[in-house]
Amino acid sequence: MTEEKQNEQFDETNDQAQSVATEEAEANTHDSVEDVEEVEEEKLVEIPEAELEQLKQKADEEEEKYLRLYAEFENYKCRMKQESSIMKDYQAQRVLTDVLPALDNMDRALQQEGESEDFLTFKKGVDMVYNDLLRSLKDNGLEEIESYNKQFDPNIHQAVMQDSNPDFESGVVTEELQRGYKLKDRVLRPAMVKVNE
Repeated sequence: MTEEKQNEQFDETNDQAQSVATEEAEANTHDSVEDVEEVEEEKLVEIPEAELEQLKQKADEEEEKYLRLYAEFENYKCRMKQESSIMKDYQAQRVLTDVLPALDNMDRALQQEGESEDFLTFKKGVDMVYNDLLRSLKDNGLEEIESYNKQFDPNIHQAVMQDSNPDFESGVVTEELQRGYKLKDRVLRPAMVKVNE
């Protein structure tokens, strides 16, 4: 036999062997797929209707708990944001309240009368300091409560005396005894006033 024929026979034998191996592999694969499908079918267990309803109910309860918790958290975030905003708006309240007695003393000092040049110079200096301080406090939200010749308002006025002045209507403030102050819409100290009968 020639070498060429031997190579042809060898190639044919090799092709047949590969063909047989491929067929066996396909058969094995098919068998294993069928085995897996059978095992999966065996694993499927039918759950009783009552138990299924119970599981659905439990899932609904858990979802409701989650939604409530989420809503509470969102409310908490909004509340914290609002409180932070309020604190920011009124952060100067404590300092302003502490400064009010100094403002009162300066106001009283400015009401004093004198004729000497030294006194007038001193009074002018106190007036400048008072106005600068008042301007700075107003820049930080301090507002004076207007009282004189205004209708008495118990929210912003504190009546300490009554007056019988025919020049004023009943319930009108005739004299301001101590200034009142507000920080934005919050009363720091009500004005002490004399109110007409």
